Amino acid sequence: MMTTGVHRPDRTNTGTTSIFGAQLRFDLRDGFPLVTTKAIHVKSVLHELLWFLSGGTNVRDLQRVGVTIWDEWADDDGALGPVYGAQWRAWQTADGRMIDQLALLIERLRTDAFSRRHLVSAWNVGMLDQMALPPCHFAFQFYVAEGALSCMFSMRSVDVFLGLPFNIASYAFLTHMIAQQCDLDVGTLIFSGGDCHLYDTHRTQALTQLARTPYPLPTLEIVRKPKDVFSYEVDDFVLHNYVHHPRIVAPISV
Repeated sequence: MMTTGVHRPDRTNTGTTSIFGAQLRFDLRDGFPLVTTKAIHVKSVLHELLWFLSGGTNVRDLQRVGVTIWDEWADDDGALGPVYGAQWRAWQTADGRMIDQLALLIERLRTDAFSRRHLVSAWNVGMLDQMALPPCHFAFQFYVAEGALSCMFSMRSVDVFLGLPFNIASYAFLTHMIAQQCDLDVGTLIFSGGDCHLYDTHRTQALTQLARTPYPLPTLEIVRKPKDVFSYEVDDFVLHNYVHHPRIVAPISV
C-alpha cells in the first residue's frame, strides 16, 4: 500500500494513501489472528464486541469498563445513534417490527447449516443519517463446510494501522463464539475491504511496525460455554502465548 497506493483527500482532512479492494484470509485452526508486531489491547476488543452483542449504542456502557475508543463520536449524553448493536440486535423494518439478526442467524446455522443466507448487515440505509458514524464493517456472512464455520466480514472504509487489526481480532472472537454455540469447529476468517487507507499521520508508525519481526500466533481458549452467544463475559476468553512487540501510539482521525 505504501508504495502502490494513491494519495487521496479524506473526510477528516488528514490525508491518506489508499488502495481499493483488498482481501486477507486467516485459517483460524493455525492460531488466533492477532497482530504481534505491536500490542493490541485485547480487553478493549472483547468489551466492544460484547457491547455490540448486547445491542448497546451508548458509550457510557464502555466507559464503565475503561474503554474509550468510541468517545470521539458520542454526543454529550454518550449516545451514538442506531449503530452496530442496534442493527445487529434490533433492525427496524418498514412495518415497525424489530429483527434480531444475530439470534436469527444462529437459529438458521443450527437448523439449515448450508444456507447461503447466513448474513448480518449493519448498513441500514434509512438510518445512516441518525448514526454518529456509518458502519465501517457493514456486513458479515457465515459459511459451513465439513463441520467448520467460516466468516467473511466486509468493510467500506479501512484504517489499516489502527482499525484493521482490531476488526480482525473482533471477528475472529465472534467466529469462535458462534462456532462453539453451534457445535462447529472454526474454519477461515476472511476480510474484504473497499477503501483501504493509511493515514498520513500513521506513516512513520507503520514503518516502525513493518521493521519488526512477527512472533508466532497465540491460541484461543474459551473456558466455558454459556447458554447463548449473548451471555459471554470477557474472562471467558484466554489467549495463550500472546507474545508481542511494544505498543505503537498513533492519533485517531475523527
